[in-house]
Amino acid sequence: MLDLFTEQILFTEQISSALCSGSAMASCRNVPSRGIANVEGGRQIGLVSTKPTRHSFRNSGVGRKIPRSSASRFAVTRRLIAIKAVSIIDAPAQSSSRPSNLEQELRDLKILQAKLRAAETQREKNQIINQQRRVASFLERNETLKDLLDFESLEERQFYLLKCLVAIGQEHVLLVEQSWLDLKQGPENGGQSRCSSPLKNAIYALLSMIENWEKTGNYAKSPTFLNLKIGENSVKTVNAKNKSCKEEISHAMDKLLSTLEDVETFYDCIGGIVGYQVAILELILASKNEWHSLSSQYHQDFSDASSLNEFHVPLGPDLSKNIEYAAQAAVWGIEGLPELGEVYPLGGSGDRLGLIDKETGHSLPVAMLPYCGRTLLEGLIRDLQAREFLYYKTYGKQHITPVAIMTSAAKDNHKHIMALCEKHDWFGRGRRSFQLFEQPLVPTVDAEEGKWVKSEPFKLVLKPGGHGVIWKLASDKGIFDWFYSHGCRSATVRQISNPVAATDVTLLALAGTGLRNGKKLGFASCQRSVGASEGVNVLLERNTMAGFWEYGLTCIEYTEFDKLGIIDAPVSPGSVQAQYPANTNVLYVDLATVERIGSSKSEASLPGMILNLKKPINYEDYLGVKHSIYAGRLECTMQNVADSLFTSFPYRCFSKVQENLDTFIVYNERRKVTSSAKRERKAMDKSLHQTPDGSLLDIMRNAYDLLVSCNIQMDKVEDNTLYLNSGPPFLVFLHPALGPVWEVIRQKFRGGSIANGSELQLEIAEFSWVDVQLDGSLIILAKNIMGFEKSSENEDAMLHYGQQCGKCRLQNVKIENKGVDWKSSENVYWQHKVDRLETVKIVLHGNAEFDARDVVLKGDHLFEVPDGHRLQITTGDSGLSSTMEPLIDEMSICGSWHWKYMLHDSHFNLEMVQL
Repeated sequence: MLDLFTEQILFTEQISSALCSGSAMASCRNVPSRGIANVEGGRQIGLVSTKPTRHSFRNSGVGRKIPRSSASRFAVTRRLIAIKAVSIIDAPAQSSSRPSNLEQELRDLKILQAKLRAAETQREKNQIINQQRRVASFLERNETLKDLLDFESLEERQFYLLKCLVAIGQEHVLLVEQSWLDLKQGPENGGQSRCSSPLKNAIYALLSMIENWEKTGNYAKSPTFLNLKIGENSVKTVNAKNKSCKEEISHAMDKLLSTLEDVETFYDCIGGIVGYQVAILELILASKNEWHSLSSQYHQDFSDASSLNEFHVPLGPDLSKNIEYAAQAAVWGIEGLPELGEVYPLGGSGDRLGLIDKETGHSLPVAMLPYCGRTLLEGLIRDLQAREFLYYKTYGKQHITPVAIMTSAAKDNHKHIMALCEKHDWFGRGRRSFQLFEQPLVPTVDAEEGKWVKSEPFKLVLKPGGHGVIWKLASDKGIFDWFYSHGCRSATVRQISNPVAATDVTLLALAGTGLRNGKKLGFASCQRSVGASEGVNVLLERNTMAGFWEYGLTCIEYTEFDKLGIIDAPVSPGSVQAQYPANTNVLYVDLATVERIGSSKSEASLPGMILNLKKPINYEDYLGVKHSIYAGRLECTMQNVADSLFTSFPYRCFSKVQENLDTFIVYNERRKVTSSAKRERKAMDKSLHQTPDGSLLDIMRNAYDLLVSCNIQMDKVEDNTLYLNSGPPFLVFLHPALGPVWEVIRQKFRGGSIANGSELQLEIAEFSWVDVQLDGSLIILAKNIMGFEKSSENEDAMLHYGQQCGKCRLQNVKIENKGVDWKSSENVYWQHKVDRLETVKIVLHGNAEFDARDVVLKGDHLFEVPDGHRLQITTGDSGLSSTMEPLIDEMSICGSWHWKYMLHDSHFNLEMVQL
């Protein structure tokens, strides 16, 4: 039995087909226009106005209309537009042209999608799919293919999946080229071996194509499919001469079926395989401005004021300017740490980084990028541990935050991340504090017709489906229940490619604001440059057909600007700063809220569906020929879960509306919020944007800002162009546990200088710097930075925060050495991989301590202090005087001194306690 909504869709498609005929088109051309909306589950979905979009900037008191571009006339996004089927008959036809092939394909698939979604059993679905002419025709035309693929041995569900593939027009995936069969048979059975030369392979493929054309006489066939129908002789040859060939086919078919099952199951909320292709075609047509069935024919001409949509600059506290609020919000964040989880979407393939394992030659995922001396994933864990250490030092309580990591199979992402965690013994957090859940890979499609890209028969070119699948996947995999079992009600979310998101108070203030005010979703944002390839955060105001006003913060991808009529204009004439702030994907989420959306079994569980066809996809076929084509895949954007969190009002709100919304935003300096390492910098590339090099320079600029505020003299980091010629002016790497809040770090550093060309690396938390002059290289490595690890027979090693850690005090110390060899061609600064001529290196084992006062350390020095000892360096009669002594009694556990953290009026005050 079809439900009412499905009946409406089917009825609408019948009407739309009739409208495409000449008589029907002519009969409805003069029907008055009327607004079109969609009501889903009793809640009205918002609209995109197709009249000129009004952009208001109420914070500046300026309101103006901005003319829409031609691309925005038929603005369509799956997030912001829907069509009410029962109203579509009253909509006017704007064009008498017949629908394109893609449009007709979309109409047919939407009817099939509606029928399949209405089916209650697999048997009903089978009956529906068997009635598709394309499926019946394919099976009739490919009898020998059925034998080769052994269709009769397939389970009912598996056969259904293959039929779905054919029904959506992707039968080419199942067709076998003769050249592929020859390769699989091997030379010992009369086949061909894979040539070492791609040129020879290409020539072989061309000969196969010519042979196929001679047999079929069809020169119009796409050269991608060399032999569309396999003769009986070929099949018998395969069976008789080489059973392994059929086994390979069976193995390839198993992988294809696994992929199809993943797509059918995960995208069940939009209709599985058929729904996936429907979404693809809708987005392709929208990008081509050819969506006549939903735009030209049924064009919305919302001419009255009740159909208004406006984008506004969202208002929120600026942490870089409102210092008192930043301090207070950070305290709220550290207080609420036991209620917070951490979420890392690490499933991206990171193709633009070109990261290769030098030993194996295999591609590596982004998480494995060696950045500043460690992988990016290790950097995220260090940031988290620093916040936990701050919590311990402030409240004297141990807490381990649960971490959920979304991985994927791309570039063996899941395996690499699992291996990295095991290698580091789960970072002293225990296996139970981690949950890894793998996102499915999805088919890529070409930019013209939405054909699924294959590299060989049965083998699709697959990519991760974007980080927006995280909410539905987390619901499917029980991640939310796991968080609840750890006492979490909220979480912070950050991407692996952004190493600066936890700088100073950014993450703590974001989480603190959300927790304190009971918000559902929050964004950490910053300035954005005009023309940057970045999405934006906006406050969307829309008037519904029912007369209500809806408000909410959301995100617009830069690829959607034209469609929505958004002008990427400066905040003021002549400025390079864009009017809308950057979307950084640094988020705060209320877990129960995003779980409700992720488990909704509706399109809302896949927020912000987009199809980016502007970037090439590279792959290698079975002949070794490399291809680069414009293609994409259906992607979701995790931040657009905000589109389900709009707040309705019975009237229009002109001020302070954001105070009453479920969504919020906080701002900070850009380099304290985002500086991504997403792409490899080529040798002649002068732009450092989104490269590890550019991100490193932002970290150096942050270090400069911090240390100068501690009255330490040092040279400023100049323009990026200087880096291209001579590298950074200095290298300063500070362990986040020194703070991570800068207010804490400022009390550990006082006075002194760092000369240009110096290197400072501090892997330590209990540290004091007073009037130190550094001209060269200083490296301090504490083996126990924040405490000690303890393990038992049946449990993983666990990090226990406390005073049993390395400590170092430097007072009135001058360090002079040759330091880094800045002329070395082997230096890779963003990896912190440098050659040194001389250095002062201090290594502290266990709870060892190092004290130096009133001394000059010239040249190369290595000081290594064993566990339970203190090394004191002073000036003696004949030079340096060193004293090594054991720590006894209470000092053997807590050390001879430590920093005591206290809160006073939302500020951290430190006091050095000496035993």
